[in-house]
Amino acid sequence: MSLRQREPRIKDERHLNYVRLLPCCICGAINVDAAHIRTASLAHGKRGLGMQEKASDIWTVPLCRPHHDEQHSMNEMEFWKSYEIDPFMLALSIRPPK
Repeated sequence: MSLRQREPRIKDERHLNYVRLLPCCICGAINVDAAHIRTASLAHGKRGLGMQEKASDIWTVPLCRPHHDEQHSMNEMEFWKSYEIDPFMLALSIRPPK
């Protein structure tokens, strides 16, 4: 039996910097965090994460600090559902200009 090796996290500072320029996807506030989505979605090609593991930077969305804290204070998908946002589609739609 072989153990499946964890896929390395893909870091993209340019992408993170671009996400931080966008308004909060919930309230429109400026000065946001690039919030990583932790939940898996096979339909969107997002794998699950292990303990203390961060998602690749492509799986980030703009959240102000209060909403980012709220995201981490509860079940992540319940958080997104309460705001009627599909975080996977949102993250996939964010692309820095070339």
